[in-house]
Amino acid sequence: MLSRDKYQFSVNFTDTLTLWYTSFLYFCYIFFEKNFDSPNLMSSLRIIVGMSGGVDSSVTALLLKEQGYEVTGVFMKNWEEEGADTYCPASIDMADAQAVCDQLQIELQRINFANEYWERVFTHFLNEYRTGRTPNPDILCNKEIKFKAFLDYAKQRGADYIATGHYVRCIQRGKQFQLLKGLDPGKDQSYFLHLLDESQLAQSLFPIGAMTKQVVRQIAHKAGFKNHKKKDSTGICFIGERKFKAFLSDYLPAQPGNIETVEGKVIGRHDGLMFHTLGQRQGLKIGGLKNTPEAPWYVVAKNLAQNTLIVAQGQNHPLLFTHSLLTDQIHWINSPPQAFPYETYAKTRYRQADQACIIHCMGEKQYRIDFTEAQRAVTPGQSVVFYDGDICLGGGIING
Repeated sequence: MLSRDKYQFSVNFTDTLTLWYTSFLYFCYIFFEKNFDSPNLMSSLRIIVGMSGGVDSSVTALLLKEQGYEVTGVFMKNWEEEGADTYCPASIDMADAQAVCDQLQIELQRINFANEYWERVFTHFLNEYRTGRTPNPDILCNKEIKFKAFLDYAKQRGADYIATGHYVRCIQRGKQFQLLKGLDPGKDQSYFLHLLDESQLAQSLFPIGAMTKQVVRQIAHKAGFKNHKKKDSTGICFIGERKFKAFLSDYLPAQPGNIETVEGKVIGRHDGLMFHTLGQRQGLKIGGLKNTPEAPWYVVAKNLAQNTLIVAQGQNHPLLFTHSLLTDQIHWINSPPQAFPYETYAKTRYRQADQACIIHCMGEKQYRIDFTEAQRAVTPGQSVVFYDGDICLGGGIING
């Protein structure tokens, strides 16, 4: 019988119940879900942690070190561009990661994946915008860089597992590894990891997946980490503090065109369809039209053939809603459903509540997803991700 006394933090907490609960969950995660059944085995395992300089990866390294694992940190640099540090301060993040590793007395290695990122992620990012879609590079980065290039790097150096600060959980049921939502509903990141496969999950640890962000910051504070109040990273790192429009213009030529109402009336000009996405309100520069209500305008469609942006008034305009979407390929983390139609739940954007839906197979790798409730601003290029309760089943790219 394993005792939870084997799992302890070297810091004190005021919220004893919260500490015990999160400690117990992580204890179960390590010993039962990953089948680590003895302290000797635990101490012999080598784990390489992806260190971003943020509080989540810092606490990840702390928890594993406290458990007695042989822990090494790796800081990944995924973007190189002249003057990059002025808007994407990788040097600051690396210094924060180094400070934590120094405090934990673990090595921090630095690895440059900029070439891999350009070839596997950024090229796709540009191609999607070139065709009028709105991609999510973070999803592809997780698949191709953090859980492929980084995982390969770690295995080549003798690591048994990699670990990251993602708010997700992984459990093993028999020979099957399943991806579960993080227990903090406001931080769950399973949406961004839905392209992982079982092999990647089997070699990965997510120590903070059973914790809330508040508890993670509390652990970091009590441990004396200077980054315990560091803001979460938002947006796309390689864009950083720059305006998205200015960044994209450096890589893709803008093609200005007309802004039209759904009736075909020209009411303005756009600087390029790539700068706009469905449901967008800001940046249209439409206002003061004669004989027109004062209600705000929203992007409801793009006409690529005519290079025209279609807009309508009202955030609940019917053209913003749909009951169905199409995808030409679904990645299933585990086995696909045995039969279609298949009833389940899905998200079409991050932090959306799970939506009841039915998946129809329309042919080889062709699917239609019908929703019980109409969905707003379903955007081609983004991902639809499927769930069975807390289990992330997989997902696909929205085509229309």
